[in-house]
Amino acid sequence: MTSSSADKPMTKLQRVSYIQQTLEELYPETPVPLDHFDAYSLLIAVLLSAQCTDARVNQITPALWRLADNPYDMAKCTVEQINDIVRPCGLAPRKAQAIHRLSEMIVEQHDGRVPDNFEDLEAMPGVGHKTASVVMAQAFDVPAFPVDTHIHRLAQRWELTKGNNVNQTEKDLKRLFPESLWNKLHLQIIFYGREYCTARSCHGLVCQICTTCFPNRKRPKKVHKP
Repeated sequence: MTSSSADKPMTKLQRVSYIQQTLEELYPETPVPLDHFDAYSLLIAVLLSAQCTDARVNQITPALWRLADNPYDMAKCTVEQINDIVRPCGLAPRKAQAIHRLSEMIVEQHDGRVPDNFEDLEAMPGVGHKTASVVMAQAFDVPAFPVDTHIHRLAQRWELTKGNNVNQTEKDLKRLFPESLWNKLHLQIIFYGREYCTARSCHGLVCQICTTCFPNRKRPKKVHKP
């Protein structure tokens, strides 16, 4: 018996179009999940979110802003003062040291303003390419495609990349989706990965996008962790 066209897996271009359309329908608005009020507070919040949930970061940062809500005041604090507040976010005191030193650098090298380019951002302690990408995208509206574990997982489940690391996944996604969508799309994929295509439940077999794009998939999709 010949399979109906509905049972045939989509081509990559068809998947890209379907994913883009579905995510826009589900998440027409994409508020940044980390509470912040300017580029500096966003930078600190993203730094704190490494190996920590956004919800936990949002619980911690109000106390941090009461201590210091700008690089000038933060640079005057001790690492110990910062660490006492951010310890629940994990990776302390490394995060506290990074917050203190990058605040000094912003004051000393950038006149108190968060730099709006990748090179200067990534030169700061605790700021890798993903953190810099989030700041560039959300604070300065520069096209970027920050790839976290959710995006890396879903890109593999949706067979949009064969990359074994987030850098390759980022390159592949940038080639597939229009640059004008990157800043919004990376948040849409994160939201979808948290709500529908989770690490422990979907495995490429359950959610709407996985079942529509791969109707004949019978086994869990193996994902290479970054």
